[in-house]
Amino acid sequence: MNWYLTALKKYFDFNGRARRREYWLFQLFQMIAITLLVVIDQVALSQTFPILTMIYALATILPAWGVLVRRLHDIGRSGWWMLISCVPLVGGIILFVFTVMDSQQGDNQFGASPKAAL
Repeated sequence: MNWYLTALKKYFDFNGRARRREYWLFQLFQMIAITLLVVIDQVALSQTFPILTMIYALATILPAWGVLVRRLHDIGRSGWWMLISCVPLVGGIILFVFTVMDSQQGDNQFGASPKAAL
């Protein structure tokens, strides 16, 4: 839960670096939360339009982009690489590969290595 809160605290922070753990635990929490909200929207509220899910998704889109950009910075890539996901079929695969890559060793142009802080 701490990794999720860290990403939320850095809501508008597109600078610095994020380790794989921060990125993937944030994504895991996002998936769990969205799944629960979809169930609540469909079952408890009997709505065909998932209003709670949409509100949550809109509220967390900037933190999600921020943690992705910081993750790309951690491997030495510009945050603009997140736009590769717009390329059909291969874009998402390339972005996935980037997010599972190990951190660039030492400091890079985007800041100090988060591994060094441990």
